[in-house]
Amino acid sequence: QVQLVESGGGLVPPGGSLTLSCASSAIIFSCYLVRWYRQAPGKQRELVATIFSGGTTNYPDSVKGRFTISRDNDNNTVYLQMNSLKPEDTAVYYCNVLRSGPDYWGQGTQVTVSA
Repeated sequence: QVQLVESGGGLVPPGGSLTLSCASSAIIFSCYLVRWYRQAPGKQRELVATIFSGGTTNYPDSVKGRFTISRDNDNNTVYLQMNSLKPEDTAVYYCNVLRSGPDYWGQGTQVTVSA
């Protein structure tokens, strides 16, 4: 069973930064489209960043300029650098791998932005 393991979440004050990591020992991230989603309580899951196998990235307007997705091929890890965090960024963040079968999902990591 493929496992995606997220880490790096935590409590951060408004304006602060966090970097999330997504690692896997079973798949090679550079071969897939990888996305970060988030889900806040009572809200639908929201896509916040995409990195294509070729390295192109994409972001929704809500995080553009503040979030950066990247991939370290040597360590087979995908990162989400989050800057200028706002209280509305509070959510559980999930790593996702798009595939022809069911997508792979991580277990999620909690990010809380609060003073």
